[in-house]
Amino acid sequence: MKKNKISCCHIYCLLLWVFYSGGIYALTSDGDQPITIDSNTATYDDVKATSTYTGNVISIQGSVRVNADKLVVYFINGEADKMVFTGNLAKFKQTPKEGDPDITGEALTGEFYPKKNLLVLIDKATVWQGSGTYSSDFIEYDLKTSLVKAGEKESASKRVHVVLQPKAKEQPAAKAK
Repeated sequence: MKKNKISCCHIYCLLLWVFYSGGIYALTSDGDQPITIDSNTATYDDVKATSTYTGNVISIQGSVRVNADKLVVYFINGEADKMVFTGNLAKFKQTPKEGDPDITGEALTGEFYPKKNLLVLIDKATVWQGSGTYSSDFIEYDLKTSLVKAGEKESASKRVHVVLQPKAKEQPAAKAK
């Protein structure tokens, strides 16, 4: 098995080229932004067509940010097919529209499919969207439409827990004296 240690700069340049056309679409401009990945180490395996980043991994494209302990990028025909991030807990944040509150989430494992704009959160997954909290062992999140789907139809054991907060009541104005 041939493994090459290459610099973060080389990996970054390769990923910029690969992701530039596929991109994540949160804000309209997010898909036009480069993806930057910072980590303590980076390794590219030519035989397996993977690049692996470890240690305080931060991946940013436009308004989308992922923090993880480890990120593995799987390539098919030179294009990123799947990005798997793991951590205790790996976290993401996205601004869906200018002025809207951020959507945040966390899980032990996350899978991002760039061509589908799909993020799958697995094991201890939680997504906060507006005043709602969605928790399950399996959550799909469409980055383009901001649609959250939690649970699995095939398994009753993967239950969904949702908390919807009431809208904050306005405080009555102080009476004039």
